[in-house]
Amino acid sequence: MKAKELRNLSNKELDSKLGELVESHFNMRFQQKIGQLENTSRLKQIRREIARVKTIQQEKKN
Repeated sequence: MKAKELRNLSNKELDSKLGELVESHFNMRFQQKIGQLENTSRLKQIRREIARVKTIQQEKKN
């Protein structure tokens, strides 16, 4: 999701999006450790999306 789209979401929606991303990141890390993850570049994308959501949450607080 792009930053512009994330800025239009409410705080509750951002919280739920962050929860989904963190859970997805955990599951992918687990799959990578046991050798089942095929698309390893997705881990990097998810980490960046998590950072993007956290940044926008911080902007809204300030």
